[in-house]
Amino acid sequence: MSIPGADTPRAATERVLPTLNVDGTRRWLTPHLSRGRFYRWRLVTAWALMALFALLPHARVGGRPAMLLDVVHRRFTLFGTTFYPTETMLLMLLLVGIFVGIFLLTAVLGRVWCGWACPQTVHMEFLYRPIERLFSRLARGTGARAAPAWRALRLAVYLLVSMALAHTFLAYFVGVDALAQWVRRSPVEHPVSFLVMVGTTALMFLDFGYFREQVCMVACPYGRLQSVLLDRRSLIVGYDARRGEPRGKLGHVTGDCVDCGACVRTCPTGIDIRDGLQMECIHCTQCIDACDAIMDRVGKPRGLIRYSSRDELAGAPRRILRPRIVLYPALLLLVWGALAWALAYRPNAEVTVLRGLGSPFTVLRSGEISNQIRVKIENHGGETRRYWVELAGAPDLRLVAPENPVTVGPGQQATATLFVLGDAAAFPHGSRPVRFRVTDGAGFTAAPTYRLLGPSDRPGESTVERGGQP
Repeated sequence: MSIPGADTPRAATERVLPTLNVDGTRRWLTPHLSRGRFYRWRLVTAWALMALFALLPHARVGGRPAMLLDVVHRRFTLFGTTFYPTETMLLMLLLVGIFVGIFLLTAVLGRVWCGWACPQTVHMEFLYRPIERLFSRLARGTGARAAPAWRALRLAVYLLVSMALAHTFLAYFVGVDALAQWVRRSPVEHPVSFLVMVGTTALMFLDFGYFREQVCMVACPYGRLQSVLLDRRSLIVGYDARRGEPRGKLGHVTGDCVDCGACVRTCPTGIDIRDGLQMECIHCTQCIDACDAIMDRVGKPRGLIRYSSRDELAGAPRRILRPRIVLYPALLLLVWGALAWALAYRPNAEVTVLRGLGSPFTVLRSGEISNQIRVKIENHGGETRRYWVELAGAPDLRLVAPENPVTVGPGQQATATLFVLGDAAAFPHGSRPVRFRVTDGAGFTAAPTYRLLGPSDRPGESTVERGGQP
């Protein structure tokens, strides 16, 4: 049975998304700037954060970069402390601590990160949009014929700013020294690095020049998580419907909202805050500044749109203390306390003993059995150290080390190749557990165990099958 008109497409009668027109095309946003008290505070905060973002890669703590996320060499330095991929527990505590901190911040202050500190919001609203407004004024002042030239010049400025941001961003991953070499050298000498810089610049340009608020609304998952991170007492930017409704033009309403639309025109994501809490709202407070200016103009008290909570806006009394406000700090204290304890008792180096490449053991012409060993040493300290390697409690075995002691720079690792020799009788049943002792002469001592391999004295038994990695 067919339904008449079921296959006929229907035209949309209202906007589904704030950045989508009724015909499905993108609605480009040019939000009106509202210069209120919150904007001034955000402006100071934004410029401070942009300065911090640009200067932090150059700062050093204890001779190390303040922040360097060296993915290639798998070393992550945060404020002078380097974390290595082998330190699973430390990395887990660090990540859990960061996530719990985000949960606590959101539960108390809502999406204050999005509106006040997120690099996307900071650079978009306080760097790229001011450039856009400047060129829009210049274009209006010179007439319509010059508009394309001003538009091209604006895109050129966008490209230069994106290039500067891209290089600063890369400095967090490769370091300022390596980045300086990339910039000075010819692209022919380092094509891969050059393509990385070009690609990062292109992403920055597309992000802030084209995608803009779509990054917050489509790509970023934070807005979708707010349903579980926020509760009804969390701080939000909200519209007081009890005071504002019914809305209408001045002189024809009983509520305080005069339906001027200023809060909508100033919103960087295009939403109407009067529709309630929405995923697209980044709590930038522009609607607060816009509404406060209108309330001053019509002689009504400020705060129709304000920082509040859903319960307060519904008429419930303010209650700051609630279970998650107690649970999150307690968990945060536990995690960061465990991380501080682990860092305080963290060894200055990490030693790993590995089997050498090739056969598990070699029978020399003298009849002795030789095991090739690789000792990998990671120096977690801030200065170059020399490490001595010796056998402990094995007087019938000899250690032959072409390089002993092993010199390792700060934050570096080195692998020394050693040989352990002994008679066949020293390997009963084809194996021999031993203990190495690694010292640096400054208090560090490690004693890793290892199982040497040799010929088996049991008929038909394969030493290789019984051996393998320790």
